[in-house]
Amino acid sequence: MSAAGSYLVRGAALRDHWFDAPLDHADPSGPSIRLFAREIYDPALEAANLPWLLFLQGGPGGRGNRPLGLTGWLREASKNFRVLMLDQRGTGLSTPASRQTLPLVGGAAAQADYLAHFRATDIVADAELIRAALGSGPWSVFGQSYGGFCALTYLSMAPEGLKEVLITGGLGPLAGPADQVYEATFARLTARNAEYFARYPQDRAQVTRIMRHVACVAECLPTGERLTPERVQMLGNYFGGNTRIDALHYLLEDAFVPTPDGDRLSDGFLAQVSAQVSRAANPLYALMHESIYVQGEASNWAAARVLAAHPEFHPDAEEPLLTGEAVYPWYFEQDPALAPLREVAGLLAARTAGWGPLYDLAQLGRNTVPAAAAVYTDDIYVDHGISLATAAAVQGLQVWETSDFHHDGIADDGEGIFAQLLGMVRG
Repeated sequence: MSAAGSYLVRGAALRDHWFDAPLDHADPSGPSIRLFAREIYDPALEAANLPWLLFLQGGPGGRGNRPLGLTGWLREASKNFRVLMLDQRGTGLSTPASRQTLPLVGGAAAQADYLAHFRATDIVADAELIRAALGSGPWSVFGQSYGGFCALTYLSMAPEGLKEVLITGGLGPLAGPADQVYEATFARLTARNAEYFARYPQDRAQVTRIMRHVACVAECLPTGERLTPERVQMLGNYFGGNTRIDALHYLLEDAFVPTPDGDRLSDGFLAQVSAQVSRAANPLYALMHESIYVQGEASNWAAARVLAAHPEFHPDAEEPLLTGEAVYPWYFEQDPALAPLREVAGLLAARTAGWGPLYDLAQLGRNTVPAAAAVYTDDIYVDHGISLATAAAVQGLQVWETSDFHHDGIADDGEGIFAQLLGMVRG
């Protein structure tokens, strides 16, 4: 382990840590990777030597948050903890995994074998290695979205390392197949589309117009590739938030501008769309997304198979609906950041070897670690019904159901949500 000296960012004290970890924790003598984590604390409480809280970010494939001060849930957490913001393996300042770096490990088959070690079980093993290196006793864990999935794996595989667990929007299914996730997702998305177009009825014709336009006219994103109807549908990612849903309306109203060649999509619109539909910043999200659900079976592009039975989401539908966070094979044809990884993605989708158990149902059933989870009634990414079924399988897990927030609730009222869950686990 190595650490840098502390520094201040708008009242937050930060200290950077690096750790060496085996790629495969079952083979400590094999290849190693580097892990990065950032300590965040209130400098006024440094002498108190507060206990650790590990934050597990959503994703998969998202780096830890970069704080601009003690704001949101960090403000509340820093009253009781030193927060450790982990860049999960393959992300951020940890040894990266992308189209640029993966060729270093070999061809497509070698890359797929390498990425088989980038699952929740490996992230939990990394966390335990880091906890030991920091000299910490059992610590607290806060998991958002996919970070909640990892927290459930932690409760399954290494409960001795945990003092308490908080989860927001992250109670995923404990067993497969992945198809069940996407059946629920498309049902939630159908309702969210209806809610959005009822709020902004003028946007119904605008979305259809944009999709028909890009099907016929070559409109290119700033990265050079053509914008397609399928990628326009990805703007449904805005539906995952309380306030982001309104941001979609402001994006759509800027779509067209008059030109000598007729109405065309504006440069401003195309730049904003590119930021939403590119996976350049988090390629692991696309590569590993369906693997977070599979245990012993292949995903075989589950989302694409389920989508085929929902014609209202097809780009050529009369009034096509917007989609959400699911990953499809065409991602690896249309996104320049993913195109070099197309073969690897296909191998991962067909893979069964290495997709072992993510959860120990017996251990969860006898869990003794205090745990609490926020379950959002209308969450389009982690289904409410699946979340409650998972909660019922974890002994002692307390659930706070609320319709006040969507998937990104901690971005809206992080302080309140964190305080609510911490109060629940501490009685």
